[in-house]
Order: sequence, then C-alpha cells, then structure tokens
Amino acid sequence: MKKLTIFLLPLCFSQVCFSTEKEELSNKVKQLEIEIQQLKKAVNAAGNITAEKKTAGKKPVAEEDAGITLGGAVRFQYVYEDYNDANTSRGGDLDFDLFRLDLNGQIGGVILSAQYRWFQYMNVIHHAWLGYDFDEHWQGQIGITRVPFGNLNYNSHNYFFSSNYYVGLEDDYDAGIKFIRKTATHDLRLAFFFTDEMGGIDGYVDNRTDRYSYDIVGVRASDEGIYQQPSLEAAEHNTFNVRYAYQLANVELGFSWLSGDIRDATSSIGDRTAFAIHTDAQFNRWNVKLQYTDYKYDFDSYSPQIAVGAYSFYDSIPSEAKLYTVNVAYLKPVEFGPISSLNFYNNYNMMTDKSGDFNNDTIMNVLGVAISAGALYTYVDLVRAKNQPFVGGTMAGDSDDWQTRFNINVGYYF
Repeated sequence: MKKLTIFLLPLCFSQVCFSTEKEELSNKVKQLEIEIQQLKKAVNAAGNITAEKKTAGKKPVAEEDAGITLGGAVRFQYVYEDYNDANTSRGGDLDFDLFRLDLNGQIGGVILSAQYRWFQYMNVIHHAWLGYDFDEHWQGQIGITRVPFGNLNYNSHNYFFSSNYYVGLEDDYDAGIKFIRKTATHDLRLAFFFTDEMGGIDGYVDNRTDRYSYDIVGVRASDEGIYQQPSLEAAEHNTFNVRYAYQLANVELGFSWLSGDIRDATSSIGDRTAFAIHTDAQFNRWNVKLQYTDYKYDFDSYSPQIAVGAYSFYDSIPSEAKLYTVNVAYLKPVEFGPISSLNFYNNYNMMTDKSGDFNNDTIMNVLGVAISAGALYTYVDLVRAKNQPFVGGTMAGDSDDWQTRFNINVGYYF
C-alpha cells in the first residue's frame, strides 16, 4: 500500500528468513533491478550525448536540458495485525510491496515528471505532468499532478500518511492544470482539475478502484455494504483549488480551499467543498505539523456515505466530517554502519462530526521511526486505531474497538 503514494521514508531492516516462494519473488525483483539499472544507464547516456553534441555553427545544448533521468524503488514490508487471527497465527507476514519507475528532467525547457507503480494486485499511474518555468517565481504544470491542499508534501511522517489521505485530501493526484508562485516568504498555488487521474466517470479503465490516491467513485444507497461496488457511480469534476502559505523564519502558516462538481454518467448530482488551516514548523531537529480540515459532499439526494476507491477495492467515507492532525518528529543524525539518520515521530489523527448516525470517531496514532541508510529508507510503525482503513476498520465504521498493527516497510531507492 495508502494506499495503503510523491511522495516515502524507509528504514534499515534486519535479515529475515524468506520462504522458498518469497526467495523466488526476491530473485525476480533483483533481476528487475539489474535490468532497470542497465536501462537507466542507457537513458542517462543518451541524455549526455544530447547535452554534449555540437554541430558546426551551433552552440551545445544547455546543461539544464541534459535530458531525462530514470529512477525508482523496490519495497517490501513485514506486517503483524492483532485483528487478523490468520496473520497472528503465522507470526505476521512478509510481502512484496511495490516496484516503481520515475522519470524526471527537462528537454528544451519543458519539464517532465512521471511515476508508475507495480503492486502484486494492481498497476497504477502515480503522477505524470509536464511543466514550464515562466520565470524564477512562476511555474505551470499540466497533467496528473498533486492537488495543492494542506501541509505539503505530506501531512504526516509515517508510512500510513494521516487520515486525510483516506478521504482524498493528502497526497492526492488529479488531471488538470496548476500554477505555482514561490518566493522567500510566499507560496501560492492555483489549480483547476477537470477529472480525477482515471478520466472521471467515463475514463477508459478496467477497474476504477485500481488507483494510488483516494477519489469518489459513487454514492451509497442505504442498504449497500461499506465495501460493495456502488449502485450509483459518480466522479469528481471541475474542481478549483487554492492554497496559500506564508513562511516565517522557521514556521509555515497556510490555508487551503477546494470546490468542485460531482457527476454521474449524464449530469451533475451534487458538489463538494473542503478547507484546511495548517502549519509546518521546524525548530532545529524538531518538526511539528498541525492541520484542521473540514469537508462536505452535498448531493441532490442526501446520502450520509459515499463510495471511494483505491488500492483495488471499494470503501466508504462519511459525506461530511472534520479532521484534526497533530504530528511531531525528531531527526537524529547517527553513525552506525550504513545508518546516517533516525527520524522519530508520533502522528495523531482524529475524524469527528461525521455525517449520519455515527457515535464513534475515527482515531489513529502512529508511533515510529524512519531509518535512512544509504539507498535504503525504512519505516517502522506501531499503529493503534479504530475505524481506520488498513488497520482493521473503515472511515464509515462506528466501532469502539481499538486495533493494533505493527508494520516495517523497507525500500531501496535508485
């Protein structure tokens, strides 16, 4: 997984005994790494040739137009879930997480950024956009690009993001156009998204849940199950975004707002709005992220739940709610073999004031550390939560039971 995107931190992980099946999978991934490294060298070599090529009477290609570089990552993870009897009886599971490729660079002043991900159960586009720097402060982007909302790049430090991610308000990517103006003290981002990253209600896709970031895929009827395919399909359409942040000496203060239409196959069936107040502060080695978020989906025919899709399954969220996040992290440089830093964090999230007859909030607390060791980046997370996706629950749940998940995600980035 959020699911369970631009953007992650991983940790040095001790050796684990693989089963024969997992050894075979690991060998396949190693072979893929070798092939990708060869491809990367070829692409970079081509870029260098372009940059160095000279013809009579012409200047060499500018250094900033050296071409496109290839990168990526391979990730595995260990999971122990106290709410899953089969998992606990096995002592947890070690699984392949993802393999991804990144393309970044520029040719002729036109910027390219794209990423594609392969999971065991789906293949997805993460982002893909073209950009241009109009001057030293203004940049334009068009394509599948990050929605400018809340703390950036993430409103979290851990592998699971914050609860905002699961309602489509953190590290979300949609199809549209965005303009960014950045100075030493001001950060203004204006965007218009025509559809979600899969083309909206009539996108040419086999499965609308095979996506990286959460989006609305339908409206729930009163007798539908939380994880069912919705009886009325729907999608985001014509969404406007504004995000502004002011940078003090070591504190960023910001406000975000979005408003857009919701459509079925033939017409508009409602609209959605959301706003957030957020701050990201750095005090020496301490980082503090705070955010308040309020969202609402307003349908012509009232529904307390809406269907969302991501990571190849349907889920549900309240049609309106408020979210609070309080995140604290401490970065400790170390010299322990290949390990260069430890980022300790505690991330607290709460969703409250849900639509419908919910009596229990969604709460998630993640205590963890991110370990940096050369090309390895690993998360070690202890998650305690109730009504939280990927921790035995759902945003549209009303349980009072707490669940625990221990998760180690190890990634090699190249």
